[in-house]
Amino acid sequence: MKPADYAKLLREAQLNKITIPPLRNHIGIEDINFAYSIQNANTEYKLNQGARIIGKKIGLTSIAVQKQLGVDQPDFGVLFHDMEVLNGLSISVKELIQPKAEAEIAFVLAEDLDIEHMTIIDVIECIDYALPAIEIVGSRIENWDIKITDTVADNASASHYVIGHSPKTLDQLDVVNCKMSMTLNGEIASTGHGGLCLGSPLNATLWLARKMMQMGQPLQAGELILSGAVGPMVNIKAGDSVKATFEGMGSVSVNFES
Repeated sequence: MKPADYAKLLREAQLNKITIPPLRNHIGIEDINFAYSIQNANTEYKLNQGARIIGKKIGLTSIAVQKQLGVDQPDFGVLFHDMEVLNGLSISVKELIQPKAEAEIAFVLAEDLDIEHMTIIDVIECIDYALPAIEIVGSRIENWDIKITDTVADNASASHYVIGHSPKTLDQLDVVNCKMSMTLNGEIASTGHGGLCLGSPLNATLWLARKMMQMGQPLQAGELILSGAVGPMVNIKAGDSVKATFEGMGSVSVNFES
């Protein structure tokens, strides 16, 4: 089967809100480039349907999760305009598949990141501001039984995102040490800090910027970057309310309806 064939399986799973067996049963776990070809086929499909790319999400930024999946690098997925859920508002779980929520620091770029031999200084200089964020992840793969090629093909298990409304420049916060607390229905369900995201959310963003350069698709000014989870994800269901609060950054929240 070609990448477009596997892409169609994932697309139909999303449309029908069902899950499918792991793709690695057919494509293996070694050929990550083939998995990205599947992801790219669905990206092209959505663009042809009129979707707008808003930015990128970085996944597998936890060393523990990388070890669990047997990989030594993060992955990325594409964010589209129809994935946005407005801060403080609601989304129906009928739109979601096996949803989980995780708290992240998001960045918005002021300049293109198309620099050869890129360094962390280049990344810092190109970031306009940071925002608190909740990523709603969802897997089209049954029971979240994923390895690296499954999640890469499945757009890094992306579903939706929520962005807070309190932008901060990098000199206004400590992205490594800032603490995060996420509540589920008012009870603390996840805690962490920026350093749990590949040592720093900026490290994760540098990885992404270099990866996109290698792929000939450099990050562009105005793109939103979800830099990766800064604490454990939580399962969500209808009736739940999730709020993530970041030290020095404010909060972001979302409700889940039936």
